[in-house]
Amino acid sequence: MASSGGPAVVCVPARDEVERLPRLIRSLAAQDGYSKANRLRVVVVANNCSDGTVQAVETMIARDETACLAVRLIETTFAPVSAHVGTARRLALDTGADWLVADGCADGVLLTSDADAWLPPTWVAANLSALAEAEIVGGRLVIAYEREPHPTVAGLNDRIERYWRAVRALEDQLDPPAYDPAPRHGDHTGASLAMRADFYQAVGGLPPLDRGEDNALVARVQERGGRLRHCPDVFVRVSDRAEGRAKGGMAPEMARRRLVASGGDRYLLPSAEHWHGLVLRRAALRRCWPAATTASGWSEVARQFELSDEDHAAISPGSCTNAIAFVERVSRRLEARAAKPLLQDLDAALAGFGRLLGAAP
Repeated sequence: MASSGGPAVVCVPARDEVERLPRLIRSLAAQDGYSKANRLRVVVVANNCSDGTVQAVETMIARDETACLAVRLIETTFAPVSAHVGTARRLALDTGADWLVADGCADGVLLTSDADAWLPPTWVAANLSALAEAEIVGGRLVIAYEREPHPTVAGLNDRIERYWRAVRALEDQLDPPAYDPAPRHGDHTGASLAMRADFYQAVGGLPPLDRGEDNALVARVQERGGRLRHCPDVFVRVSDRAEGRAKGGMAPEMARRRLVASGGDRYLLPSAEHWHGLVLRRAALRRCWPAATTASGWSEVARQFELSDEDHAAISPGSCTNAIAFVERVSRRLEARAAKPLLQDLDAALAGFGRLLGAAP
């Protein structure tokens, strides 16, 4: 069981973040359980930078602002085709894993965050504690406004949070995950992920995608039977800036919300009925395991969910270590060929959850 101050590496991709990266590093230097005698390891991959990002980190090191940290700063330039967050985060995490293994700490913890985030002093310790009963931990995203938001934007943010709380309430009502009990949040992004180095290497590391690399890593963990925990004690403050570095990251989402709040677009999300059907299907799949590992059991599952011999070969039920792996593998096959879900305006979707849950979410 990991404990506060245990062997850990925080892995951060950074591109032209001279203004915000120092804030993140200062929050890492203030983490509970670490000191000059027991330093928290940090890997920063400064890729394709044209500002003073590298020099800012070097200055912090020279001024002894990182005395409680052991920092490995990697300055690199990726070719245009691979100059994106997936490549940079992969290099940071791989470097962190190699560092732990070389120090004889293969079961040490890898954490990743974003250069524009900043962390409470409990962040590392809370992650280590949550990993005692999980293979990967996602941190809750708390929007930290860099300036006073327009009330319409703040109201939209609150309603979006209500929507995702309603999704989790539906799960708790129909198919509560024993390994991720309420109260829990629903976030697992690159701004806050944690897992053991040996498990990270066992699943093949982070897929170096130009977007969605964080969710792809979580999917790899779950398809290996790993438990995903959304511990309420783990959270990270994220910027509400609308200009970012990563495709599909938080900044484009903030820009989208501002456009919606100004009346320039609609905020569409899957209906409550979509989630209701999805949760029920996953619950049914969970009940089918481990019977599905037998020939007769698989035949019944295949009939019920319209699965083919090709699906059987891709899913390999006999190799699933637990129900998590089975549900995730089957679900991804089904979702890949399913029709896109019905999208509704946010308020209509919230009303749908109210009807399903018997109260306003």
